[in-house]
Amino acid sequence: MASGLTAQLRVSTEEELQAKLAEAKEELFNLRFQGATGQLESHGRLRAVRKEIARIYTVMRERELGIITLVEEAEFEDSEPENETQTAPAVSATAQDDVAEEAAK
Repeated sequence: MASGLTAQLRVSTEEELQAKLAEAKEELFNLRFQGATGQLESHGRLRAVRKEIARIYTVMRERELGIITLVEEAEFEDSEPENETQTAPAVSATAQDDVAEEAAK
């Protein structure tokens, strides 16, 4: 299940993702600087910011590969007529081919 932050990232535009990434990287730099000078009070925040950066990169990569996320599936299913029960695949055909090629190696 997607966390609140991840779901929020998945509905963000590319420009918003880039802005959030730049903001998180700047915060990480400041936290590292504070740690080096002995002024850092919350060491847990370092880990949280690194995870936030990883989430942003993950969402950007999902879009690049064309992977359909859970949020998009839910929106897709809501837009279908009620009498049709067809669901969208969780992974695009090209991504499935890539996985099959990696498994064959």
